[in-house]
Amino acid sequence: MLEQEVKLQVSGDKLDLKSMTWLCLLAEGEIKTQRLISTYYDTPDHYLMAHGLGLRLRNKGGSWLQTVKTSGSAENGLHQRQEWEYELDNEAFDLSLLKQTPLKDIMDNHAIWSSLTPLFTTDFIRETLQITLAENTQIEFAYDYGKVTAQQLNTPIHEIEMELKTGSVEQLIQFASMISERLELMPSNGNKARLGYQLLAGR
Repeated sequence: MLEQEVKLQVSGDKLDLKSMTWLCLLAEGEIKTQRLISTYYDTPDHYLMAHGLGLRLRNKGGSWLQTVKTSGSAENGLHQRQEWEYELDNEAFDLSLLKQTPLKDIMDNHAIWSSLTPLFTTDFIRETLQITLAENTQIEFAYDYGKVTAQQLNTPIHEIEMELKTGSVEQLIQFASMISERLELMPSNGNKARLGYQLLAGR
């Protein structure tokens, strides 16, 4: 599945979405709040990252998700990449589902697959709104704040993600531009996984 989203970096104090009447009026339903805790896996020499792949397990309100992503592309805050995400019964990988992703060839290489290990975690609160735009375009507006932890180091997560669910990517880009101007935010080509690898590199 192609994932398309725009990321905006938030600086300064925590945003109060409830006070942004102009934003809430565009949304269907109330703001939903969840705590998301994700563990990212790779080999000690970062084989997956070097091959443009990411693997994580996420606890989402007590349920588990396994996700594989490609590095894809990121330009002016617009991220486009392939994603395979499945719900799990518990926190153990479902190998049969992973074999339906680009990880299949790596899984067949025992030396690489057996060396996968948890490298870093993300722990953040996500506040979401579902918004419908022109051309039957539906997006999920998500405000994330928390931290990435790798070994004994951590760095903050403070960003807005707007993911296209259905419809026009042009509408998504226009809406993101409006949000960027309204809140005086900068587009971000980075992501949470990159923050984790940067911590491991000592940056």
